[in-house]
Amino acid sequence: MTRHVAVLLVAGCLACGREQAGLLQSGQWIDLTHEFSAETIYWPTAKPFKLEIVSAERTPAGYYYAANNFTAAEHGGTHLDAPVHFAEGKWTTEQIPLDRLVGEAVVIDVIAEADADPDYRIDRAALRAWEDGRIRPESTIVLFRTGWSRRWPDRAAYLGTAQMGPDAVPQLHFPGIDSAAARWLVERKVRAVGIDTPSIDPGQSRTFPTHQILSGANIPAFENLTNLDRLPPTGSFVVALPMKIRGGSGGPLRIVALIPR
Repeated sequence: MTRHVAVLLVAGCLACGREQAGLLQSGQWIDLTHEFSAETIYWPTAKPFKLEIVSAERTPAGYYYAANNFTAAEHGGTHLDAPVHFAEGKWTTEQIPLDRLVGEAVVIDVIAEADADPDYRIDRAALRAWEDGRIRPESTIVLFRTGWSRRWPDRAAYLGTAQMGPDAVPQLHFPGIDSAAARWLVERKVRAVGIDTPSIDPGQSRTFPTHQILSGANIPAFENLTNLDRLPPTGSFVVALPMKIRGGSGGPLRIVALIPR
């Protein structure tokens, strides 16, 4: 991302002020996105990423030409969950306002709890330290760091199973956000929510209440993030731009954060 593009994005954010402007001048960009490749992890029932080489050679005219086709499900790798994913009539991918995809971020660390229990559900207790106003209504993007991205791209370690297909879904084990915490996030009117696991709901969820609650409030979600260990608890600025799919329920996401040096 060029500094010129970053200036335009930050300037367009309603929450931007002197602090963000100073950060733009002196900060460091951190990529929170996993690469898309044959190793990219998708839900066991989803179509994985496939890159088809169309050309990678020198042409008869003497110049080199490279081009590819790719196919993949909307939901896999680092990606966006648009609110319509679990809430009829809510925003589709292209309808999400840009100011909901950029903003100041807080990072909530639950690594110790996740390491102790692969089915750990992030509850309201994990959010109590943020009751003092560090989550500002309609301004803050909340990112949850479970440490799960350390397991990428080992499917068995990351998902709880390497099996594919519907029979694999009951075998999924990874942390997520419980419904009470999701309602807390809605009450605080957070701008968006992100996590470094395959889903904002834990792997053993069957009805996906956190998806339903956040989607019902038109809160976008970012899943399969990485490098959250490189962000401070507060003071970073996130830019999350998905592929703009008309009518989409989500899509591949490039998400980056600007942090103080």
